[in-house]
Amino acid sequence: MCRQNQDINRQDIEIQITGYSLESTPSPLFPRWIRMQPHPSVTQPAAQGLLIVGILLIAANLRAPVTGVGPVLADIQHSFGFNATQAGVLATLPLLAFALVSPLAAGVARRHGLERTLFGALLMLTAGIVVRSSSTVWGLFGGTMILGSAIALCNVLLPSLLKRDFATKVSTMTSLYAVTMSVTAALCSAVMIPLTGMSSSGWTFALGIWAVLAAFSAVVWLPQLRRATRPMQQAATTPAIPIWRSPLAWQVTAFMGLNSFVYYVVISWLPAILQQNGYSAASAGSLHGLLQLATVVPGVLAVPLIHRLTDQRAAAFLSAVLALVGLVGFIALPGWSVVWCIVYGFGSSACLILALTFMSLRAGSVHQAAALSGMAQAVGYLLAAVGPTLVGALHDLFGGWSAALLLCATISAIQAVFGLYAGRPTQIGALSPGAVEPASELAVRRR
Repeated sequence: MCRQNQDINRQDIEIQITGYSLESTPSPLFPRWIRMQPHPSVTQPAAQGLLIVGILLIAANLRAPVTGVGPVLADIQHSFGFNATQAGVLATLPLLAFALVSPLAAGVARRHGLERTLFGALLMLTAGIVVRSSSTVWGLFGGTMILGSAIALCNVLLPSLLKRDFATKVSTMTSLYAVTMSVTAALCSAVMIPLTGMSSSGWTFALGIWAVLAAFSAVVWLPQLRRATRPMQQAATTPAIPIWRSPLAWQVTAFMGLNSFVYYVVISWLPAILQQNGYSAASAGSLHGLLQLATVVPGVLAVPLIHRLTDQRAAAFLSAVLALVGLVGFIALPGWSVVWCIVYGFGSSACLILALTFMSLRAGSVHQAAALSGMAQAVGYLLAAVGPTLVGALHDLFGGWSAALLLCATISAIQAVFGLYAGRPTQIGALSPGAVEPASELAVRRR
């Protein structure tokens, strides 16, 4: 009888209920087919606090390694003799990595666990930053692809992690990690030019020093490896609609993708645009940092706003319009660039926070949130990857930045329209706006 019971248990039945879950993860204390572990909702406060710190440290690494290139892009061009189009390719590589790796992230996490995948991504990021700073062309481009792939994994999996561990505080946690991204990116941009003067290595030292932050984040994340949990599979109450066939999923994807297109064009080329308008390299770097510092404000304001709004259409539309105003300002009144940096930074950041929040709010389960996040970031960043190179080519063709900024303004206007659709109060598979079914407390999966 005992032997029969063991055979039944070896069928790898996984059951999750409020408070505990049974998983088929090996443990030194229990057989591989029956391991009890606490559900995140009953995690000790100290452990959850450490988890939050780890999440914010990961967030601190998601922009700075990419946006920090802008202030020193002219130095890189001078070192290797790149023209604007070739420099645009360098700015495009992280976005291309985002697009290629994002669809794979959810599958990797299901195989290895969210925590282990994020830890591996931090190690990849550290290695990529070091390789990029090797003063060689192959290292510059190869390291950029490595760090872009690592950031892509984190970009996709963080919304899924928040949906799982902070289901009632998704907007709060999304705002916190968006603010952390913005503050770190602003600091990075502001100090890049001074960092180049601290070493004879110049821009390679300024870019390479950020490997320290990535390595430290990996060390802080180590305690989370004891969990090694996987994203939950779709519950029975979640509508089984393929994510790629959902109009709402495409609307969220378009909203994020268009915002990313414009944002990475601005982040890549703003210092060059400002220098052409008469600003010094140091002043252009400071304004580059100011723009990213302005992105902090929506993160603070978004928490109470999103909590109060069941319908985010107006917020999404107005945020895109603010970004549009900032871009038109750079064309019409370049002398007021300080103002336009703030206006564009505010609008673009609000769009990003809403897009990240949509990945959780528009999904009916953790599994669906990971799938939506993967789709939105894969397609969105593939679209965004065209931006820096295309704008560099437009500059080489017309000899100025007005055409590129006008293109970005037009795209922001289109994004505002998609915001009216992505912001509707519904979920993927719901029959009508507001028809959202609660997540089940009991999910059974046989493998």
